Amino acid sequence: MWVIKIGGNAAVNAEAVLEELAAWAREGQRWVLVHGISAEADALGEALGHPPRYVTSASGFTSRYTDEGTRDILLMAYGRVNAHLVAALRRRGVHAIGLRGIDGGLLLARRKEALRIREGDRLLILRGDYSGTPVGVNAALLRALLEQGLYPVIAPMGITPEGAIVNIDGDRAAAAIATALRAEGLIFLTGAPGLLRSFPDEQTRVAELRLEELEEAMAWAQGRMRHKLLAAREALQNGLRCVWLADGRRPAPLTAALQGEGTRILATPSG
Repeated sequence: MWVIKIGGNAAVNAEAVLEELAAWAREGQRWVLVHGISAEADALGEALGHPPRYVTSASGFTSRYTDEGTRDILLMAYGRVNAHLVAALRRRGVHAIGLRGIDGGLLLARRKEALRIREGDRLLILRGDYSGTPVGVNAALLRALLEQGLYPVIAPMGITPEGAIVNIDGDRAAAAIATALRAEGLIFLTGAPGLLRSFPDEQTRVAELRLEELEEAMAWAQGRMRHKLLAAREALQNGLRCVWLADGRRPAPLTAALQGEGTRILATPSG
C-alpha cells in the first residue's frame, strides 16, 4: 500500500508516472494518488483575470493566498486535472476513481483564521484566506474503495466541520493520508532529482536523511522542497517508516526512487 504525490509542476513526467502506477495495479499493488495543480491553476487564474498571489509566512514558507475567488479557481483546476488523470489511468486498464477531499468527508481540515506574512521587513496579518491544515482522514472510505479494486485519485481540497471548503497543501494532505492508511511508504514526485543541498546544483543531491535531521535541512532547503520536508516530518512522526523525494522528470520514476535515486528520509535514528 503506497501513497504517491505528483506535483502540479509542468516538469513532472506524468505519463511515465501513470505507466508505472498502471503496472503496479496489474501486479496487485495497491496505491492512492494525490495530485497538485499549480501550473494549471496559475494559468486559469491569469485567463480569468484573477492572477495568483503568493505570500511568505512569518516562518518562511511560501504558499498561494487563497481568497474566495482563488478557491473557486482551484476547484475548477482540480476538477479538470483530476478528470484527465482518471481518464488516462482508465485507458491503461486501471479502475481509477476521482475524489475531492470534500467528498465523503475524505479530508477534514481546520481553516486558518488569519495568515501572518512577511513583506520585506514588515510582518502583516492577512485575513479572508480559504486555506487549511488537515486534521482528519476518512481512511475507512479509502479502504472500502481499495477493497473493491478501485484506485483513488485525490484532489486535496478539504472541508471544515462547519462545511467550508478550503485549500489544503497537497504534500501535507498526502502525508496525512499515508499515515491514516498506515502505508508502506510515501513518494513525492518532483521536478528535481531529490533534495539539493546547494540548489539548483543537481550534483549536491542528498541521498538519505533521518527524521532527526529534518529540522536542520529545512533551514537550507529551497522553495517547495521545504513544504515537502515539513510533510515528511509529519508523516514520520505519525508512524510512517520512510518517505521518498523522487525525480518525477525521468522514465520509471517510482522504480528509480525505490532503487536508491532521489532522497530517502527514514524515521529510524542514526547510529
